[in-house]
Amino acid sequence: MHGIVRAGHADVDVLSQVVADAFTDLAAGRWLIEDATARREIFPRFYRIYVEHAMANGVVCTTADRTAAALWVPVGLEGPQQPDGFDERLAEIAGPWAERFMIFERGLDDHYPTDVAYHYLAIMAVRPDRQGQGIGTALLDAHHAILDQEGVAAYLEASDERTRGIYLRHGYADYGSPVELPGGPFVYPMLRPPRTAGDPGLPS
Repeated sequence: MHGIVRAGHADVDVLSQVVADAFTDLAAGRWLIEDATARREIFPRFYRIYVEHAMANGVVCTTADRTAAALWVPVGLEGPQQPDGFDERLAEIAGPWAERFMIFERGLDDHYPTDVAYHYLAIMAVRPDRQGQGIGTALLDAHHAILDQEGVAAYLEASDERTRGIYLRHGYADYGSPVELPGGPFVYPMLRPPRTAGDPGLPS
């Protein structure tokens, strides 16, 4: 079993690096910044924005050894709010690649649910050397149990077909059409309605 705990401010640096390490070789990551050296430099600082935002406005779940992170933010019908000072921080951090990040963000903006409140899984990342060990499942199950008890939906964007398949197995379904990055990969919006004990595949 993987013990899931709530992260604190002392974990910001290490979890920002965990996210960066997990995302740097994904197709969407390569689309954002083509240069691998620049990605390794920029990504930890960029994802720190989201780790800090989730800690301030939601919850960041991690493992006891801090090798994974799930960033959950409650969202109302108005949709997710950008972190404070996002545009300015992005311009400072990403430099010539900032416009690509903005294109990515605008693409996601068009797909957020507007008819239901939900918890937004803004990021879930497992350090590459710890992937395939059930850590992601443990992170999902821990927060899904809370959402199911409270009757709240969950929403996310899967970064590729492989992760989309994982989320399908955890009760998510495609929500609208995929987000197509210009000349790049697809990202898959997905929504998970809250479950009850009587739902198929769940324990009663």
